[in-house]
Amino acid sequence: MAARSQMALSLGFHIIFSCIGMVMPFFMAVSHFLWLRKGEQVYQNITRAWSKGVAIFFATGAVSGTVLSFELGLLWPTFMKHAGPIFGMPFSLEGTAFFIEAIALGFYLYGWKRFNRWFHWVTGLVVGISGLTSGILVVAANSWMNSPTGFELVNGSYINIDPIKAMFNPAWFSQALHMCIAAFAATGFAVAGVHALMVWRRRNVDFHMRSFKIAAIFGVIAALLQPISGDISAKMVAKRQPAKLAAMEAHFKTEPYSPLILGGIPDEKNRKVNYAIELPGMLSFLVYDNFKTPVKGLDQIPQQDHPPVTVTHFAFQIMVGLGMAMMALGVIYLLAIWKKRNWFNKGWFLKLFIAATPIGFIAVEAGWTVTEVGRQPWIIQGVMRTADAVTPMPGIHYSFYLFTVVYFTLSIVVIFLLYRQIKMVPVIYDVKPKKLHTN
Repeated sequence: MAARSQMALSLGFHIIFSCIGMVMPFFMAVSHFLWLRKGEQVYQNITRAWSKGVAIFFATGAVSGTVLSFELGLLWPTFMKHAGPIFGMPFSLEGTAFFIEAIALGFYLYGWKRFNRWFHWVTGLVVGISGLTSGILVVAANSWMNSPTGFELVNGSYINIDPIKAMFNPAWFSQALHMCIAAFAATGFAVAGVHALMVWRRRNVDFHMRSFKIAAIFGVIAALLQPISGDISAKMVAKRQPAKLAAMEAHFKTEPYSPLILGGIPDEKNRKVNYAIELPGMLSFLVYDNFKTPVKGLDQIPQQDHPPVTVTHFAFQIMVGLGMAMMALGVIYLLAIWKKRNWFNKGWFLKLFIAATPIGFIAVEAGWTVTEVGRQPWIIQGVMRTADAVTPMPGIHYSFYLFTVVYFTLSIVVIFLLYRQIKMVPVIYDVKPKKLHTN
C-alpha cells in the first residue's frame, strides 16, 4: 500500500506540472505571434510573462518526472524487469523529446534580440510541440499497461518482443487524444481563471484581459471537443477492459438495455447502486450504438478481478460532471464572443471563470484515478497483478513520508514563484479602469 500510495502521490503532482508544461508554450506562441503581426507591446509583455511561467513548470516537471523514473525501478522491480524491454521505447523517445524541449526553451528564453524574430518564435513553438510529444509518448507507455501487445508470454517468459507494436497498441490513440485534450482544457481554464481574477480586481486590466481571452479560447475549444475523445476512449475500454467500464458505471448486472447511471452510491456487497438516476439503454447505446445490446457487467467477471468499484465510479462521475461544467462555461464564453461582448466587463462572468480555475485539474486527477484504479488488480492488464510487481523492500512507508514532504515543498515553491511572477506584471496602460458591473 505504501508503494502504491507513493506512486499515486508522485503521479498526482507530476501530472499537473506536465499538463501545464505541455500546453502553456502554445499560449506563449500565440501571444508572441500576435505581437509579431500587430506590433502591440502588450502582447510582448504577455509572452515574456508566460515564458517565465513555462520555465518554472519545465523545471518542476523535470524534477518530478525524474523522481517517477526512479520510482518505477525501485518500487516495481518485477514489473520493470519484464515490461522494460517491451515498452521502453516510448520512454527512450520521450527522453529525446525532453532534451529537444530543453534546448528550444533555452534558445527561446535567451534569444530575445539575438535571433531573427520569426526564428525566435519558431523556437517557442518547438518547446510546445516537443512537450506535447513527450506527453503522448508517456501516455503510449501507460496505454500499453491497459492494452498489452507486442510480445508473447510463454511459460512465464516474454518472447517475440515487438516494441513498435507495443508502443502503438490498440489503446494508445484514444488515451493520448483524451489526455492531450484534457491538458488543454485544464490548463486553459486554470490560466484564464487567474487572469480573470486580476481583471476582476482591476489590476493591469488590458494585460490580463488579453491573456484571459487567449487562454480561455484554448480551454473552451478543448472542453467542447472532449466528449468526442471520451466516447472513443469509452468504446476502447469496453472492448479491452470490460471490468474497468463496469466499475466506472457501477454496472453490476449484464442485461439488455443496460442503463447509464448518473450519480449514486455503489453498494458492492449487495451489487446495487443507491440514490442513482438510471437512463435505460443509454450505456448500451454509448458502447455499441444500439440500445438493446447488453454491456458486460461485474456479474460476468471473477470476483478476484473486480476493480474497487466505489472509488472508480466516484472518480468517473467527478470527471464527467466537471467536464460537463467546463462545456457549459465554454458555451457561455462563445455566446459572449458572438452576441454579448459586454459580458466580458461583468463581474458575474469573470467570477464564473475564477470559480472554474481548479476544476480542469480536478477532472484530470479524477480521470487518472479511473485509469489506474480501474485497472486493478492488474498492473499489466490480464498479464501481471500489481501485488506480484511491487518491491519486497521493508520500510517503504518511510520513503512515502519523505516524498510527501518533498512534493508539498515543491508545490509551495511553485506557488510562491508564480505569485511573485504575477505581482511583477508591469502596468501596461496608465488609465483609469472602467467600473465593473457586480451583477
